[in-house]
Formats: sequence, C-alpha cells, structure tokens
Amino acid sequence: MTASEFYRQPMRRRLKDTTGQKPRTLIRVFVSPGKLEETIAYYENLQDVEHDAFFPFAEVGLYLAMVGSFLIIEGTDEQLSPFRETTGTVLVDDVQPYFEKFVEEGAEFVWDLHDVPTGRAFNVRHREGTVVEYVHHRPDKNGR
Repeated sequence: MTASEFYRQPMRRRLKDTTGQKPRTLIRVFVSPGKLEETIAYYENLQDVEHDAFFPFAEVGLYLAMVGSFLIIEGTDEQLSPFRETTGTVLVDDVQPYFEKFVEEGAEFVWDLHDVPTGRAFNVRHREGTVVEYVHHRPDKNGR
C-alpha cells in the first residue's frame, strides 16, 4: 500500500470518541487533490504533533485529516465549494445540546443535524455571521 492509498483509509489515532471531552476548535484548511499528504506533514512539523485522524467523506468526494488545531480538507474546487463558508469546526462531547440551544435562539442552520462519517454534525450561522460546524465523533460499527 502506498502512502497515498494509506491516507484514503479511515484512521483515528488518539481521537476515537469525543464522549466526555472538552470542546476542541479546528481551523479549516482547504487543499486541492493530491496535496493532503504534504499538507499533513507541514502541519505536523509546524505544531510538533502527529495527525489525530484522517477519513474519506465519500458522499461528497472529500478527504479530511485532523492535525493539532487544523482540519485539512482535500477536494476539487467544486467539491469544496459548499464547505468554504464554514470558518471552523468545534469537536464537542455531544452535538444535541448545542443543536437545541441554537434552535431555541432561532439560529440559521446552514446544514441541519445529520450523520457524517465520524458521527453527527450540523453547521450554524452564529449571531455575528460566522458559520461553524459542531460535530461529535463516535466509533463506527468497526470501532474506527
């Protein structure tokens, strides 16, 4: 298996489940196809950390990797277009309480609560206009 093929398989190194974890904010980095590996290496070196996870988001043709404070998203301009408005991702213990708070305040949901490859998520526009994804991670049926 080549390194490129390796990065196409789901993997979670340290973060297998966000249950009981404090929120963690990730800045989004968008890269073109074929740039995932070198971008992972750059952010690992920059922060002196190993990447936490990588996984395909097959439904939309993207590949994602978490490296320290960054979420790297690889895809074509067309594939990335619906995701570029979102400034960052907040990993939370459970998305449901956050979702309910935003419903109560009448927030605008860019993406309603839905299943994602790592668990459940939604994207919401904060009062001042910033779009943020809230997501919790849960192992899939294979424990990944």
